Amino acid sequence: MSGFNLLHLVSQGQPVKLKACGLPSGTCRRKKTWPKTFPEEELRKRLTPMQYHVTQEKGTESAFTGKYTDNKEEGTYQCVICGAPLFTSDKKFDSGSGWPSFFDLINKDSITLTDDFSYGMHRVETTCSQCGAHLGHFFDDGPRPTKKRYCINSASLNFRAKNSPSEEVEASGGAGQSAPSSKNEEL
Repeated sequence: MSGFNLLHLVSQGQPVKLKACGLPSGTCRRKKTWPKTFPEEELRKRLTPMQYHVTQEKGTESAFTGKYTDNKEEGTYQCVICGAPLFTSDKKFDSGSGWPSFFDLINKDSITLTDDFSYGMHRVETTCSQCGAHLGHFFDDGPRPTKKRYCINSASLNFRAKNSPSEEVEASGGAGQSAPSSKNEEL
């Protein structure tokens, strides 16, 4: 059977988006310019291997292993790379997926959504709009009122408790700060 006939059979005569047949995402980062950039050497020094893998190589931590999966404290979740505020704890919910899940953003422009055709399926990748760090994926199966689910890797986040000083960022990565090393922290 020729490739064309097989493609026709699989698509049942419907048009197929050839974009889905490309290389898996994660094999090559898009060459997009982000408002905040950090040298690779700096990121390797201040991030744990898992934080680097998730944010820079579009990796995923194992389900139910992330530091913030079961976090119930009130506060703000920020990008581990640049410190941009992304989510608040009052928008977090237990999706049962094994990753921190949120049904809304602090600001609609804080995350960039991109089609992800890795692993032979279509998903929507979420990245920080300030620095381009991979955060996780977006799904439209969340709770009301938004029916959205931002499924985010703990390794891509820092958490700032509600009553902590605004300049303080847990672990590392505050925007404009010299970030302390977070390599000693277990995820």
